[in-house]
Amino acid sequence: MNIMDFNVKKLAADAGTFLSRAVQFTEEKLGQAEKTELDAHLENLLSKAECTKIWTEKIMKQTEVLLQPNPNARIEEFVYEKLDRKAPSRINNPELLGQYMIDAGTEFGPGTAYGNALIKCGETQKRIGTADRELIQTSALNFLTPLRNFIEGDYKTIAKERKLLQNKRLDLDAAKTRLKKAKAAETRASQLNSARLEGDNIMVNFSYMLNFLHVKWLKSEQELRITQSEFDRQAEITRLLLEGISSTHAHHLRCLNDFVEAQMTYYAQCYQYMLDLQKQLGSFPSNYCNNNQTSVAPVPSASPNVIGSSALTSTSGLVMTSPSNLIDLKESSGSRKARVLYDYDAANSSELSLLADEVITVFSVVGMDSDWLMGERGNQKGRVPITYLELLN
Repeated sequence: MNIMDFNVKKLAADAGTFLSRAVQFTEEKLGQAEKTELDAHLENLLSKAECTKIWTEKIMKQTEVLLQPNPNARIEEFVYEKLDRKAPSRINNPELLGQYMIDAGTEFGPGTAYGNALIKCGETQKRIGTADRELIQTSALNFLTPLRNFIEGDYKTIAKERKLLQNKRLDLDAAKTRLKKAKAAETRASQLNSARLEGDNIMVNFSYMLNFLHVKWLKSEQELRITQSEFDRQAEITRLLLEGISSTHAHHLRCLNDFVEAQMTYYAQCYQYMLDLQKQLGSFPSNYCNNNQTSVAPVPSASPNVIGSSALTSTSGLVMTSPSNLIDLKESSGSRKARVLYDYDAANSSELSLLADEVITVFSVVGMDSDWLMGERGNQKGRVPITYLELLN
């Protein structure tokens, strides 16, 4: 029974406090009550914390999109994370593409030029897929997890203490309002008491009312001191938490460096894989033919500015072949007419740019690399790759 009485009293006290805060908040919005303003330093800390929370959420969400573009996969990972279970491993896009290439190359035949190239490309794509998986794991551990811990941990604590500070401020302002009203009532009663009223009963009753108002005023003053003390204490707690935002920024900076390093490692691995693949595809034997063809046309190379080396440009085709008539020309000292198979952009002034289907004169120069001939078009002259040419009879 006593416990029930205590619960009822506590419930009534909480309801009264809530009502008092609601009244104070409403009167402040309507401009009918004064509001205690926080000091400028605390306001700046609150603004900094809110700004940190907003941008951390945006960066975290966009990083998740970068690492996992598939929204369905992100939702699945989120559900497994909330269930505290490990998400099933799934093959990523580069790995899937690599497997398709390997299967296609096996179907076409590893002994054919196209089949062999597909298998080599597929193996490289699977290595890129493994590097992609490592990037996601490293970034999630060293970058996303600390950001998420701040949003779901530190900032939630800050928001909780901030809300408590708001409630303490409302209690303080409500106490100030009650004290102000009590003082006004006592002042009014004192003014009435100074007037000479007749009748003993009237004077007794009025004196009793005056004493009651004085006691109420003293009680309001005591309540104000208590609420002021609680507000100051909560403001200090909130300030200490908010000052930790600077440490959070320093921690996130270290995490950002880890993320950049992970990306740098990933892109360096991918570049090396593709560089090795390019060398493998450019090192096929010169008599490597497919379906009894005398030559297999290479895919035009990427811009020399991307690779940064003209030497790589000449070996960037899928299959590098040298027909027998071109080999004979290399060994002779004469010149021949040749048709250009593909467009070619000169990497430097020593080379000659080519347009598909045009006819130029080519001849060999002593000491020139085996993959090149000297080409001539009118007054223009320069080195040309032999894989882009077809000799004319």
